[in-house]
Amino acid sequence: MLTATGRSASYVTMRAQRIHPAAYEALTEALARIFWYKPELAEFIRVRSEEYPELVVGLDFTDYKIRFASAFVARLKAGEDRFRDLTLSIMLEVAQRNSFPSLKRHENSEKLLAEARDAVAELRTWTDRLQGLLEERAAVEAEQAAAEEREKYRRGFTERLAELKEEFLRLQMETNRQQAGREFEMLLNGLFRLHDMQPRLAYELEYEQIDGSFTFDTDDYVIEAKWLKEAVEAGRLREFNDKVRSKGKNALGLFVSVNGFTSGARAVFREGTSFITMDGTDLFCVLDDRVRLDELLARKKRHANETGSCYFPASLMLGD
Repeated sequence: MLTATGRSASYVTMRAQRIHPAAYEALTEALARIFWYKPELAEFIRVRSEEYPELVVGLDFTDYKIRFASAFVARLKAGEDRFRDLTLSIMLEVAQRNSFPSLKRHENSEKLLAEARDAVAELRTWTDRLQGLLEERAAVEAEQAAAEEREKYRRGFTERLAELKEEFLRLQMETNRQQAGREFEMLLNGLFRLHDMQPRLAYELEYEQIDGSFTFDTDDYVIEAKWLKEAVEAGRLREFNDKVRSKGKNALGLFVSVNGFTSGARAVFREGTSFITMDGTDLFCVLDDRVRLDELLARKKRHANETGSCYFPASLMLGD
């Protein structure tokens, strides 16, 4: 659940927890022990502080390692709310170290390696205690990433839908109606693809032509699309009904007629149908983002199953 600031409730809970002071002390000791050369430790700190340059400004990297490591960790601790994620990342990274190349090259390597391992082990006792906090942080980050991905998809979806709407309005003004009809099929194909319905453009069988097909809710639909000057008459619906039934008893159909269907045509398929219908008003409601295509098709299908009628306008869903 998101708060008013857009952050999840779990994120707020996580922020309320504090890192134990002894964990900071263990981090200081580990940083000073796992590097022998000052420049290596300085580089480690600089790289991990790239997003927060204030953490390293004024640090004297020529001083004793324990001193500038302590100064760095003190800054992390003082700004815990701001630097918590960075602190946890550094603690976890250091606690997982099991190799210390620069110490192996030293003449007193055995003693130095033992001290480094002890320091890392001590820090690990604290990261183990913080594991719940680390897991919660990971869960929050995954939740936020998923939310960002959903928002990115939503923006892309909305933009593409708006483009299809503009294309529909342009086709209304197209003087070459034959050309408009061909482009209308492409528009529908784009709309079904946008809703992940696996559309297929017009194709031909041995004795007939199919305007196209798509898949929705595990069902395969045969589609016929018309943009005629007048409303579609009953005869065209009968032909389409026969076409759908010839595909098998589980086949379904969608007949799209921008200028609608005559009352007589709707009456013929009021009590038994193998298809559902969509008119220009339905289509515009979808393109105008007033109703989702999948939700509209689901309601049309349910209405057909319950009543036998091929006709269910989007306006009934919207309360118009």
